[in-house]
Amino acid sequence: MPSFFDRAKEQAQGAIKQGKDKFDEVQTQRAGNDALRKLGAAYYRKERGNGSDAEVKRALDAVASHVREHGDDLLK
Repeated sequence: MPSFFDRAKEQAQGAIKQGKDKFDEVQTQRAGNDALRKLGAAYYRKERGNGSDAEVKRALDAVASHVREHGDDLLK
């Protein structure tokens, strides 16, 4: 029969894992949002005459890479 301390330790470890998972999810979502922001900025600069197609392509490739790695659920 597990002791009180064993159960408390298991619960604490579970809470730590949940916290880490949530932290990782938020960091991934932030990275996706940053990639989208950079794509928008690159496109805007291109449309205004200050940017290039290559810059937009690089930004779009970064978004596509993020989606391949993490899926598009986190691009909210």
